[in-house]
Amino acid sequence: MAAPDPQQVADPEAVKRHPVLFRAIRQRRNPRLRRTDITVTDDRAVRRAVKAASLGNAMEWFDFGIYSYLAVTLGRVFFPTGNDTTQLLSSFATFAVAFLVRPLGGMFFGPMGDRLGRKKVLALTMIMMAVGTFAIGLIPSHGTIGLWAPALLIFFRMLQGFSTGGEYGGASTFIAEYAPDKRRGFFGSFLEFGTLAGYVGAAGLVTALYALLDGAQMEAWGWRIPFLVAGPLGLVGLYLRMRLDETPAFQKLEGGRARATEAADGAETTSKGDLATIFRDHWPTLILCVCLVGAYNITDYMLLSYMPTYLSDELGYSETHGLLILLAVMVFLMLLISRVGALSDRYGRKPLLMAGMGGFLVLSLPAFLLIGQGGVLAVTAGMLMLGLSLVCMLGTMSAALPALFPTRVRYGSLSVGYNLSASVFGGTTPLVITALIGWTGSELMPAYYAMAAALVGIIAVACMKETARQPLAGSPPSVETHEEAAELCAARSPEPRF
Repeated sequence: MAAPDPQQVADPEAVKRHPVLFRAIRQRRNPRLRRTDITVTDDRAVRRAVKAASLGNAMEWFDFGIYSYLAVTLGRVFFPTGNDTTQLLSSFATFAVAFLVRPLGGMFFGPMGDRLGRKKVLALTMIMMAVGTFAIGLIPSHGTIGLWAPALLIFFRMLQGFSTGGEYGGASTFIAEYAPDKRRGFFGSFLEFGTLAGYVGAAGLVTALYALLDGAQMEAWGWRIPFLVAGPLGLVGLYLRMRLDETPAFQKLEGGRARATEAADGAETTSKGDLATIFRDHWPTLILCVCLVGAYNITDYMLLSYMPTYLSDELGYSETHGLLILLAVMVFLMLLISRVGALSDRYGRKPLLMAGMGGFLVLSLPAFLLIGQGGVLAVTAGMLMLGLSLVCMLGTMSAALPALFPTRVRYGSLSVGYNLSASVFGGTTPLVITALIGWTGSELMPAYYAMAAALVGIIAVACMKETARQPLAGSPPSVETHEEAAELCAARSPEPRF
């Protein structure tokens, strides 16, 4: 809340007697914005930052996507119990294990990113993620080394989860702090473009393998190929990230080349990325973040991770059939996502997020009834209904979430809030839905689960503040041109009096 004007609360006679003093007080509370306070972004640097952050995010979701799409095969390789349902539940339980350690990764890497810088931590998480995924492709099967096989799978899944704990919070913070204020939604949407690209790459590769190899070949060696591809991808992502400079907002925070003054909208000038500060001073925003991410992640994982398994295991489609339909839907969403990000810059984050949450609340049940009808057209139409709702969140969330927290604790707070929510709600989604279907016998449980998540999301969106086209909290304004910076200075400067 803005401080009250001292001239309005003070004794009018005192104001008349001491005009210079009260003018100084007003200027102290509302200092003039200097040109050096404003960040003028370099378009090429912004695009390099977006590319590097998005590639890392694509790799993260490539890793998680291949595990989801190979869940049935991995269940047979690592958990050969003879019971298909038990194998699938064991496979999804191992999928969920990675999410149990994600909050620990967020608590470790997030504050580190606030202290040491975004770039260094993002390079470290990229290395760890690539190593974890590549190593899974090298694990011998249960038939070769017995219980050591699932034990090693769980260990490397935990390594993946721990490193991922610092990935999304850092990548979204990186893009948000590089992007100009008026286009943060557009540039931020490319982070989730990377999410879809990772899923598309995983789905395309797994679909090709299912089409080219028979079941015995897939179980023997075919499943290893997608995991081994992660090694070279990780090296490319690491190269791109190491070429980047630190974000302008973090440089100002640390007193780097461009030093912020008090005029820079209250820009923070110290870096205290400790967990105690996050939980003590920012807990209401942290709860809001958990609710937003929970609703978003449940719907995201339900459609992009669980749906192929649902189509094959519950409705009897072949693995290839379900993956091909999902692949087409995701490519369509990739064509829309940057447009959605631009719309959020123009109309605001809240309307787009509300449209996405409302879409899942209203359309989930009709969509799953359509999918249950069978046939390519019905299944595609049902998945498109869910996909169009999801893309409203995908194109907006990566710009909305970093803006919830001030610069000095942004990486840490977002990493903690995002990963706590992802751990409890996101990674458990396939496991919970599979268990609910087994318990109730209803194939519509995914729809009910998504509707409950959307209702929580609607309440959370209603409680959040609009942040579109505004500077990030604790950072000075960020614009695209020097002319825009001059106009902003003139608009913030008082008119001279003669």
